[in-house]
Amino acid sequence: MAPKPLSPETKAIVKACVPALEAKGVDITQEMYKRLLANPEIRDLFNMSHQKDGEQQRALAFSVLAYAKHIDNPAPLGPMIERIAEKHVGLNILPEHYPYVGKALLEAIAHVLGDAATPEIMAAWTEAYWFLADVLIGREHQIYEDHAHQPGGWVGWRRFRVAERQPEAEDIVSFKLVPADGKEVMLHKPGQYLSFRLDVPEHGSQRRNYSISSAPSHDHYRLTIKRQPEGVVSNWFYDNVREGQELDVSAPAGDFQLPAEPQKPVVFLSGGVGVTPMISMIETLAENAKAPKMHYVHSTHSPRTEAFGDLIRKLTAEKKMTADLFFSRDKAGASATTPGMAVHEGRIPFEWITTNLDRAADYYVCGPVDFLVLMVQTLKEAGLPTEQIHYEMFGSASNPYLALDADA
Repeated sequence: MAPKPLSPETKAIVKACVPALEAKGVDITQEMYKRLLANPEIRDLFNMSHQKDGEQQRALAFSVLAYAKHIDNPAPLGPMIERIAEKHVGLNILPEHYPYVGKALLEAIAHVLGDAATPEIMAAWTEAYWFLADVLIGREHQIYEDHAHQPGGWVGWRRFRVAERQPEAEDIVSFKLVPADGKEVMLHKPGQYLSFRLDVPEHGSQRRNYSISSAPSHDHYRLTIKRQPEGVVSNWFYDNVREGQELDVSAPAGDFQLPAEPQKPVVFLSGGVGVTPMISMIETLAENAKAPKMHYVHSTHSPRTEAFGDLIRKLTAEKKMTADLFFSRDKAGASATTPGMAVHEGRIPFEWITTNLDRAADYYVCGPVDFLVLMVQTLKEAGLPTEQIHYEMFGSASNPYLALDADA
């Protein structure tokens, strides 16, 4: 059932709050999370590292502001809503969680705005919150239903066993996961991620998402994790997770997906461990004799930090793809190139992107936030249509497309 449309009065009041949200949006979301996370059952649903660095608060403030700006016509928010819904499904967010969020958000608005939070404003925001909540709940229900009816699909948490642990590069390790019950698993869409419910010693309950770095298979998934300097979970995986260990995993999720039958040439543009979802896509296309032309552009510090280099060189040698590798700090020791592969020193320059831009191609971009935003900006400034730019942001469910639009 579609949510009841918002009243004209509510739309007008919410839109009139845009200046206040621009000035105090982060204050509101900080207050909201302070209230929300006081409940341990709700706190355990969140990635707490995003709370410590303020990323989640900023992302939510941006989302609330974007919602208010587009309240008359929410169509531009479609990608953001889809991204949030997929993230919620990965974390097993359920309809019964929404009242807690709504209560905390509305109380935070009233607290931060003080006397300016009139009864009319609070009534409008209550209506607006539940309209958006109902949209998300409806979409999440559809995704859960799809997972439940897929061959090998499931809803909730399922136990998986680590069947293999494989070093890929400096501080990067891959883990092959198989279902503990021995049954099949649903085919993921290349580019999607798995979500984990973990109990990390001295840090308690944790939730994390990690991209699947293998082609779709009915018997296993592979994820590839880089140890991060302050990463509670990435360090725990790297230091402690070994073959035979079991983990709680939810079904594949995420809107960063390769089409089932891509028609356009494909360019993969990745930085660092952002290569992981690209490998799932590359392996999938490499198995398809009718796949379009592939070009791989990757930036990493040095040959020591280059994951899946052997695979890339094998595929370029087989003429299944072409590649450009950029070593930002040191390319000394780079293994021999093959026809169709070039190695460069330094970061990927703006001029190189614009000079080599394939205007007929779909671009898939993934990497650290700064890298991703710079690459998306570069592609947009070079005139590539937005619908040909697809991205995965490691972090909270904010939307760089809207963030980079001056009128968003």
